[in-house]
Amino acid sequence: MKQIVYSEFGSPAEVLRVEKTPDPPLGSGQVRVNVLATPIHPADLIQIAGNYGILPELPASPGSEGVGRVVESEAPGLAVGQRVMLPPTGGTWRDRIVGPAEAFVPLPDGVDAEQLAMLTVNPLSAYLMLNLFADLKPGDWVLQSAANSAVGGYVIQLAKHRGLKTVSVVRRPSAVDAVKEAGGDAVLVDGPDLATRIEEAIGDGRAALALDPVGGGTFESLADALSPGATIVSYGALSGDNPSLSPTALVFRDIRPRGFWLSKWFQQASQSDVQTAFGELVPLVAQGVLRSRVAGTYALEEIEQAVAHAAQDGKDGKVLLVPS
Repeated sequence: MKQIVYSEFGSPAEVLRVEKTPDPPLGSGQVRVNVLATPIHPADLIQIAGNYGILPELPASPGSEGVGRVVESEAPGLAVGQRVMLPPTGGTWRDRIVGPAEAFVPLPDGVDAEQLAMLTVNPLSAYLMLNLFADLKPGDWVLQSAANSAVGGYVIQLAKHRGLKTVSVVRRPSAVDAVKEAGGDAVLVDGPDLATRIEEAIGDGRAALALDPVGGGTFESLADALSPGATIVSYGALSGDNPSLSPTALVFRDIRPRGFWLSKWFQQASQSDVQTAFGELVPLVAQGVLRSRVAGTYALEEIEQAVAHAAQDGKDGKVLLVPS
């Protein structure tokens, strides 16, 4: 078995290496799965560098999602040849995974494996934030920052599918056209008077929810543009600054700040919750309603080039490892 590992925190291109280990034996109720595709996320690179909120014990193997195919089974529920979603427990940057059958979600054939490989993190995050924090009605507006990110793209697609409208904020003018092409209803560049420009864009519409991975003044501007009693969700701090919220928004307009972390949701969600979410998302991927661009694919042995590509600003899509 080949896997990507690191024994110290640092630049991913410098600390990651390919390690070969014997295949573990298969126990009762377990399956062996060949990994078909697994993405590289910004959070993976931040964690490898040692700058993430929670760090693994070293040595560690990165990767948080992917898709594979069962090649050996000692479990009645999964047969050889079945495509499956990899467990969201980490260590997916490898060519084979052994685990209990119940940890793998069965997936249909005939659906793009690369799109399915990206299902567990970004589409699920977008889906959950749109479902957990507000009672959204068709015609409502959802505000979001970092709209040219992978999560931002899925928010736009899911919102459009549900009849919602989006105000998508980006941090550079060069990103505007791509977000408009992706379906953003109103696309604005972050900066002075952002709240005023959002209010002008939505007119008499109801701004019911805001999603922010940037923090700082961007969080405050989104909150100031929300309708009274609405919710703003923080799920990152790309600016490096803590989210700001004015007393006017918090006290007099009853704007409600919340936080979202996908790992925490997985810890608390029931098996039924997980099945319901993927039961809605997988058909949308199959129908082409949800898609993300792929910027490049790499073998495990090309990990240095892969993480360098994934770290590039302005790349067009997600970088994937394709071990099998």
